[in-house]
Amino acid sequence: MTVDRPLRVLFACIAHTTHFQSMVPLAWALRAAGHEVRVASQGALADTITGAGLTAVPVGEDHGLERVLAAKAEGSAPTIDFGALRSGEPDFDWLLGFYTMLVPTFFAAVNNESMVDDLVTLAREWEPDLVVWEPLTWAGGVAALASGAAHARLLWGPDVLGRTREHFVRALDRLPPEHRDDPLGEWLGWTLRRHGLDFDESVTRGDWAIEQDPPSVRIAVGQHTVPMRYVPYNGPAVVPGWVRTPPARPRVCVSLGVSARNGMGTSTVSLGDLLDGLSDLDAEVVATLNAGQRAGLTSVPGNVRLVEFVPLHALLPSCSAIVHHGGAGTWGTAMRYAVPQVVVPEIWDAPLKAAMLADTGAGLVQRAGELTPGSLRAKVSRVLGEPSFAEAARRLRDEQQAQPAPAAVVGELERLTSKYRRERG
Repeated sequence: MTVDRPLRVLFACIAHTTHFQSMVPLAWALRAAGHEVRVASQGALADTITGAGLTAVPVGEDHGLERVLAAKAEGSAPTIDFGALRSGEPDFDWLLGFYTMLVPTFFAAVNNESMVDDLVTLAREWEPDLVVWEPLTWAGGVAALASGAAHARLLWGPDVLGRTREHFVRALDRLPPEHRDDPLGEWLGWTLRRHGLDFDESVTRGDWAIEQDPPSVRIAVGQHTVPMRYVPYNGPAVVPGWVRTPPARPRVCVSLGVSARNGMGTSTVSLGDLLDGLSDLDAEVVATLNAGQRAGLTSVPGNVRLVEFVPLHALLPSCSAIVHHGGAGTWGTAMRYAVPQVVVPEIWDAPLKAAMLADTGAGLVQRAGELTPGSLRAKVSRVLGEPSFAEAARRLRDEQQAQPAPAAVVGELERLTSKYRRERG
C-alpha cells in the first residue's frame, strides 16, 4: 500500500446490473488491498451489490430505468449514431441535439434528485478519499465535489460521452456567450447549486478515467487515463456439467444480453430468424434465452440448446464464435477468450463498437434491420471458417491481457488519490 492509511473508496452506479458488474473486479481489488469500499446506488440494486460480496448503501428512490426507456420510442433504448466521433468533429446541431434530447429524459431521470441528494449526504458524512463512478452516474461526480474527494470514471466501453463532451465544449467556445446553450452543464450546475457548489467541468468526466478497453477499440480523449484489464464478472452463477465437456462440434453462443431479456431497450431482432439462420450449420448453438423469449419461438432447430443463463466467462472458452447485441460485457468477455464475434447492434454505442471490432478483423457486423436467416448464416460461416478471424481475435485478446489487472491498478489509484489530496490541501 502506497498511502499512509487505508483509503475510503465510494463506488457510485445507477441501478443497472451490467453497469455495476463492470465495477466489481476493481472494487474487490481495492478491498483485498485493505481499503474500505462501499457501493452506493438506488435500492433496486442492493441485492445485486451484496450478492457480489460488497457493502451496499441505498440512496434515493429507484429511477425505474425500464419505465424511462419504455416511455421512449416504443420501449427502445436511445439509438445514437456515434460514428461521427471516429471520423471527425460532429456537427454542432448534432451535439446540441444529443444533450437536449437525453439530459432531461434519460441522464437526469436515472440520476434523480433524491439519489443525488442522498449520495451527497453520504459522501459528506463518510468523507471518501476517492469516488469511482460509471459513465452514466454523474451523481458520483457531484458527490465527489461536495465532499472534496478525488473522482474517476470507470469506463465499460469506448468513451463516447467523454469524446462528445470534448467536441461540445470546443464548439461552445467558438460561439458568442449569448448562444452557448449547454443542457448538461445547466443541469449539473443547477444540481450543484442546490448543494452550495459552483459548476466545475470535472463533474462531467471526473479527475481521470479508468479504461478497460484495449487500445485498438478505444476512443482517445484529452484526459489522464488509467488502463486496466477487463475481468469478466457475471454475478453469482453455477457452471452446468455440459459446459465442462468439450463440444464435439464448433460451439456458437447466441446472446442478446440483459437489456433484451428484461425489456430495457427491447430488441427488434427476430429470435426465430436468428436461430433459423444457424439451423443448418455443423455447430452446436447455445442460446441464452429467458422464459419470455423462449415462449415466442414457434420451433427450435435440432442443433440449438436453449439455456436460461450460463456465465459467459465459463461458456465462451469453449466457443468458436458468438452472435450478440454488442453489449460491453459480452464483447469484452468475447475479447478476453479470443472468440470471433458477429455483432447485431441496435442501441447506444453498440453500432460503434461493432464497427471498431470489425476494423480489427476479429468479427463482423450484422445490421439488425438487414438480418435474414441467410445473411446471418453467411456471416457466422465466415467467422467459423476463415482463420483470419480467430487470428485477429487472439491479437485483440493479447492486447487486452497486456493491460494491468485490477489488483495491479490499485497502486496507481493510491498514487493519484494521494497526489490529489496533496494538491488540494
